[in-house]
Amino acid sequence: MVEHDTVKLLRECDAGIKMGVSSINDVLGYVHNEKLRQYLEESRSEHEDIRTDLEKLLVSYHDDGKEPNTMAKSMSWLKTNIKLTVNESDDVVADLITEGCNMGVKSLYKYLNKYQAADEKSKDITKRIIGVEEKLTANMRAYL
Repeated sequence: MVEHDTVKLLRECDAGIKMGVSSINDVLGYVHNEKLRQYLEESRSEHEDIRTDLEKLLVSYHDDGKEPNTMAKSMSWLKTNIKLTVNESDDVVADLITEGCNMGVKSLYKYLNKYQAADEKSKDITKRIIGVEEKLTANMRAYL
């Protein structure tokens, strides 16, 4: 059961990180404030660092990870582009990122609770992602 829960949790983390990086990439072209851009790029880098560690764990379990849900990714991209086409401003970027981070944190806590038998390394990676998401949310507050 430990291995099953571990792999399931790692897959959800993989999909979440991919979604987070994609969302940051989607909004970067609309950012005007240099400090906001810095926060987003720093968070993207932190996500990518965690993903490197995550991929090593997935390989150790002979798993390829998981892609984000196609419909969720498409809807996120569409929402982002519609909102930013109508109002290309840093507060819209901050709002979109905050909303995405909140959804990510909520999902990750759900998966931590669902896959309680997962090993400590996978739980730690999940908590690291949550920490990065919460930090980014806090950094976005000044731009809302």
